[in-house]
Amino acid sequence: MKRSVVILIVILVILLIVPTCSFFKWAFQPKKPLNVLVIDKTVPDLEKEEHRSFFWILNQNRYVNKESNNGYNFRKDYFGFMPQKPLRNKMYDIARVRLSEIINLAEQNDVIYLTDTYGVYFNDWYRGINRSRRSRMIYGGLNNSDYLLLKEMCDRNKLVIAEYNTLGHPTPPLERIKMENLLNVSWSEWSGRYFFSLDTIKNPEFPKWILELYREQYHKDWDFTRSGIVFVKNDDRVVVLENQTHLDFDAPFIVTPHEYMEKYELPYKIAYSQWFEVIETDDNDVISWFKIYPNELGDSIMVANIIPDIFPAVVKGPGDKNYYYFAADFAKNPVGIFSSRFNGFEKLNCINLRFDYKSTHNFFWKYYNPLMRNILYDYWEKSCSAE
Repeated sequence: MKRSVVILIVILVILLIVPTCSFFKWAFQPKKPLNVLVIDKTVPDLEKEEHRSFFWILNQNRYVNKESNNGYNFRKDYFGFMPQKPLRNKMYDIARVRLSEIINLAEQNDVIYLTDTYGVYFNDWYRGINRSRRSRMIYGGLNNSDYLLLKEMCDRNKLVIAEYNTLGHPTPPLERIKMENLLNVSWSEWSGRYFFSLDTIKNPEFPKWILELYREQYHKDWDFTRSGIVFVKNDDRVVVLENQTHLDFDAPFIVTPHEYMEKYELPYKIAYSQWFEVIETDDNDVISWFKIYPNELGDSIMVANIIPDIFPAVVKGPGDKNYYYFAADFAKNPVGIFSSRFNGFEKLNCINLRFDYKSTHNFFWKYYNPLMRNILYDYWEKSCSAE
């Protein structure tokens, strides 16, 4: 037999054996009973990207429902907007948190994760595009029942996690204030995002509503061509920081102090390329910080608009309090759910080594996955493992 054929056979055998062993190693891990409730109101398609990566972590680490002893299904095990197949028929259901069910839900569940409340809008759902922030909302925003459930979970000191857009549009001002008081955070009303190109020709996905707001505010054409960060305030004010013109480094970074690097297995610094919020907090522990790197001109613009260059990214309740707030769109990651059934998948070099350090893949594997894995395990070990 030729040497090349032998080598090919060996490679094929390895390709078969390694995934099989990895799957069985995952399948025979001890299950971790944990009742988890996810709320996601931003589900305009069947991909469910706003919560899918969280379900990857649940399944990879063998968290199961206490009653059924089954793993979690990202397609149906959540509250919020639920598109129905076939998508072309534009049929949907809405699983709501009802006032009469709040006490039972708080008793039955150990964890609640509010992944996104922005909602689904007419242009998202019926036209398949997202050109205007002002299109009519079909469903979205944090409401009073959602808040009361989160408060009940906090009062019972169960694990509560909320993230970007819980406080912003279209959540009503009263619910926003109550959530800020509950989680001891304060939103500055500024949100921001990194764009790999501010050139609308090179980047056709650039939000058209930002261009409209910029022209209305500054009465001039959009002439930015490099990468950069765009800040948008709740009153529709826009601030643009362009690479080289206003920034020494074009992307925002998430920086983690040493004590939390060890506790949550996080890198010291990692780039972040999705939407984030500028928040403040007094009594909470700050696990990670956002850091913007403006030059002299950029710094003067940020100071004039009262936008800090350092602000909290992840906060945790003080002491034994079990609530967290992520001031960014952490859960939105394009990870395939099938790979969650293979033990050690996250350690493969082909996944972890990314040439684009600003990619969402890089962020998921190096930051969000270890952060969430450790948050869940710490809580499960402390509160549920002995049950």
